[in-house]
Amino acid sequence: MGRPREFDIDEALERAMQVFWERGYEGATLSDLTGAMGITKPSMYAAFGSKEQLFRRALDRYIEGPASYATRALAEPTARGVAEALLRGAVRTTTLSESHPGCLTVQGALAASDGGRPAHDLLVGWRNDAGLRLEERFQRAVDEGDLARDADAGRLARYIMTVAFGIAVQAAGGVGHDDLQDVADTALRSWLP
Repeated sequence: MGRPREFDIDEALERAMQVFWERGYEGATLSDLTGAMGITKPSMYAAFGSKEQLFRRALDRYIEGPASYATRALAEPTARGVAEALLRGAVRTTTLSESHPGCLTVQGALAASDGGRPAHDLLVGWRNDAGLRLEERFQRAVDEGDLARDADAGRLARYIMTVAFGIAVQAAGGVGHDDLQDVADTALRSWLP
């Protein structure tokens, strides 16, 4: 029988998420992760399996926590409300902290070597899935008459996703909350009538 864990898995996962958010998948070394988590490398492997598995769990935590605004936005009663909630959520989440501005799902694995490819592919898949869900929501708005019959749900979803991910990139580059809110407001002013 193994020794009982001497650390809080939930707290360790929160700290790992913060490291990945700040440094990306490849930029987060095992020493960075275990140091932030307050555990040894053998304990990390025993609890999470591998760096990649830890990243997957940290990403799930991010999606269910700081990025949960995206799921909630899809429940807004109007397509414009969906777009507004997504863009405002992107601004709020990407400017939460000076130590790790931006978005874990955007910056987590933008540049990836072969070793970081699984994380890169995971994030690309997540972003593509998010875009599809948004397109489906906008198509529902077309079908229900909330958007014009000739509105292109796919094009509109790509536009909103591009603006939201652009907000994340700009936040990572140091652009502040108020300036990014202006970007979101500008995008919303061009919303379809």
